[in-house]
Amino acid sequence: WKQLFYLTGNSKDAFNVYVQRITLQNLLKLANIHLSNLNKRYSLKMESSYKKGEELNFNLIDHYQTDQSRLVDTSSGGEKFIISLALALGLSDLASKNVKIDSLFIDEGFGTLDNKTLETVITTLETLQSEGKVIGIISHVENLKERIPAQIKISKKSNGVSIVTIV
Repeated sequence: WKQLFYLTGNSKDAFNVYVQRITLQNLLKLANIHLSNLNKRYSLKMESSYKKGEELNFNLIDHYQTDQSRLVDTSSGGEKFIISLALALGLSDLASKNVKIDSLFIDEGFGTLDNKTLETVITTLETLQSEGKVIGIISHVENLKERIPAQIKISKKSNGVSIVTIV
């Protein structure tokens, strides 16, 4: 136990951090598969060395900028949306080893995407749907609404009343 304690960093939380880092590395591998399908420009990477309190940080690698590494926090809204989607899909893959996950719900975020990236995201979601996943999307983006055949439309009326229409 003393040797294990020493190898994992000599602190009571070191083993937890060690296991969390392994899990996060696995998640990032799965997320990178999805991220590559969404936008080959980016990948996610955990640094091997880190400061205390930054054990679970990871960076965005920009392959179009000589593989520059930067904090995910510095990403644009569209980049963050794609990263979040890739992480969600990776997490679904990670969890699906024990539990079958057949649905994915996305609330907004599409408005930050340029047309090319929006098309890529829609195509990815259509592929997931064809594989049997139920995809629920909440969005105000007209271009996206035109591509979704089954819709539930909520129209706001007066006095806090809304009308629900199935399109």
